[in-house]
Amino acid sequence: MTENKTPIIFENKHNCCGCTACYNACPVNAITMTSDEEGFLYPKINEERCIGCNKCVNVCKFKFHQNNNGYIKTAKNGLAAYPIVYAAKHKVFDIRLNSRSGGVFTALSDDVLNGNGVVYGCVLTDDFKAVHTKATSPQDRDKMRGSKYVQSSLSDIFKDVASELNKNIPVLFSGTSCQIDGLKSFLGKEYDNLLCVDVVCHGVPSPRIWNEYLKWQEQNNNAKCTGVDFRNKIDHGWRAHIETLTMKKDNAEIKVDSRVFRTLFYGHNILRPACYHCPYKSTIHPGDITIADYWGIDKAAPGFNDDKGVSLVLINNQKGKRAFDAILNNLESQSCKIEDSMQMPLIRPCSKPIEREIFWKEFENKGFDFIVKKYANKSKSFKIMLYYLKARRAIIKLLKPKRSK
Repeated sequence: MTENKTPIIFENKHNCCGCTACYNACPVNAITMTSDEEGFLYPKINEERCIGCNKCVNVCKFKFHQNNNGYIKTAKNGLAAYPIVYAAKHKVFDIRLNSRSGGVFTALSDDVLNGNGVVYGCVLTDDFKAVHTKATSPQDRDKMRGSKYVQSSLSDIFKDVASELNKNIPVLFSGTSCQIDGLKSFLGKEYDNLLCVDVVCHGVPSPRIWNEYLKWQEQNNNAKCTGVDFRNKIDHGWRAHIETLTMKKDNAEIKVDSRVFRTLFYGHNILRPACYHCPYKSTIHPGDITIADYWGIDKAAPGFNDDKGVSLVLINNQKGKRAFDAILNNLESQSCKIEDSMQMPLIRPCSKPIEREIFWKEFENKGFDFIVKKYANKSKSFKIMLYYLKARRAIIKLLKPKRSK
């Protein structure tokens, strides 16, 4: 009798994006997703339970695309006419204000929900953990709107998606490109009732750093965090990228504006190692529709931007075009050129900082307060900018014509 050899799912951490395709594909539940010292989840095989079928290895599209020089090199033929590019924003202003960019996700998901479908996306739990979940109502879907700058946990979501699809229920699945590709690989075939919407991803930050940041804010403010807005458009505009925490202090509610976590995020030290080797950084994506903040909108569509959010929409195939055409009446949109729409996540992955190892050693040995002072200190310029934004908001409010009763 030949002894089964335990497969090696990934050789290095930069080979694993944490999409859970391998975890969900295992026929004997021999794989668990286990957190490492940085807070990222990785598959771990129970050798006693493993039957050596290699389904976990074969389902991994992330490593496959890395080895084949990127997703664009292995994409299907017939994509020469795509992507079709649009600038778009929802006609309902409140929807746009509560969305990450222009509210296109809400329009797409409304269409699916109205057709008795279900929507999968990332939400924050009551203790501010990012998880993927299912929505069957607009109220549950609304929790998926807005940015979550932390990697989400997928758990058994892929299996749940497959169950709904096999019941012929319309499904919209939203996530990062690696999550979309992982889902498609797990499913193993195309479904007419599945619409995949991937978000242009800069990289996914560490859940552990996010948790430490929240603890740090609570200690500094002697208050309990009760709400999070990763990018507060309502108070500071779309471009400012200021995170706002709602906190309860002495039975009173306070708002704390910050750029600490945002600064750590864009410093790239807290990103998952695989993000530095991401194969999806191009204009070709695994989703039927790709959405993003439309940075560069003033060049691509002059006069379209009002600083309340505009979506960049990439239509990647005929299914995506049909879905977008179905919601056009709910949007203000304008056709754009891809060459006027380029941003770094559409070109290449961000580079791994040379001080990344030092960052994590200092975090372990010196604590989060040291990290903030060294890598994300509130500068004088940030305080001046906050003062300017608040002053501008007050002036606009003062000059705004009063409605007659």
